[in-house]
Amino acid sequence: MDEKGEAGPAHEAGDDARGGGLASLLTLVLLVALFALTVRTFAFSLFTIPSESMMPRLMPGDTIAAKKWPYGYSSNSLPFDLPLIPGRWFAHQPQRGDIVIFKHPVDHTDYVKRVIGLPGDEVELRGGYVILNGQTLSQSATDDAIVPVTPNNPCGWGGREEARPAGGADCHYTRNREYLPSGVSYEVIDYGATGQDDWGPRTVPAGTMFLLGDNRDNSMDSRFPAVPGGGIGFVSRDKLVGQAGSILWSTDGSARWLDPESWFEALRDERTGQAL
Repeated sequence: MDEKGEAGPAHEAGDDARGGGLASLLTLVLLVALFALTVRTFAFSLFTIPSESMMPRLMPGDTIAAKKWPYGYSSNSLPFDLPLIPGRWFAHQPQRGDIVIFKHPVDHTDYVKRVIGLPGDEVELRGGYVILNGQTLSQSATDDAIVPVTPNNPCGWGGREEARPAGGADCHYTRNREYLPSGVSYEVIDYGATGQDDWGPRTVPAGTMFLLGDNRDNSMDSRFPAVPGGGIGFVSRDKLVGQAGSILWSTDGSARWLDPESWFEALRDERTGQAL
C-alpha cells in the first residue's frame, strides 16, 4: 500500500516535468520567431539578385542584406506586406546614388535599382549620358568588367565572350564610372547605342524617385512605363523597402542539390562580405 502511495506522486512529477519542458520549448520557439520577425521588420531583410540589371555592382546569385532603418518603416517592411503600419514611420528621403530595394508599383515584387533623380529634379538621357537638372553627368572610361561565364551569368548580348586557355570563358563588358554632382560615383555598363539611350526630359513628381539600373542597356527601370514584370516608371517613396547594405554571399549557379561539396564550390568568395 505504501509503495503504491509513493509511486503515484513520482508519476505525477514526471508528467509535470514533461509538461514544463514542452512549455519551455514552445516559449523558446515563440521568442526566436518574435526576434526573427523584429529583425526582419526593423533591421534587415535578405534578397537574392535575379537579373543582370545592376551589374557590375550586383550580379545574379548575390544575396544581399537590405537595411530597413535609413528610409523609415511601412507595411512594405513587414513579412508578406501585412497592412499593419499606416503610411511610413520615421520617413527619410534617399540620396542620389543610393541602391534601393522597393516594391514594383504594379506587381509588388521586390526590385533593386539606383536612385538618380529626386522630387523636382529634371532628368534626361541623351546618347547614354544622364542630364540631371541641366548638368550632364560625366563618365570616365575604366577597364572592362570581366565576368566569368557561369549558369547564373551567361554572356549578355552586349558583352564579348572570350575563352580561357585553362577552360571556361569570361564575358567582357565596356565599363565606365559615372559621377553625380555630389561627388558620389559608381560603375555602369554600356552595350553601345540602344533605343533607351535617349529619354525625356521629365520632371520627377513629388513623392517619387527616378531610378536606373547600372547595366543601362539591360535594365527595365524608370525610363519605361510601370507594367508587371517590366518597367517601373517613377517610383513612389512609399514603395521603399530598404537600402542595400552588403553582399552576404554569392553563388555562380553551378551547385547541385544532391552534392553538398558543389555548394561550396559554387560560392564566389571574392564577393562575399562586400559593402554596397
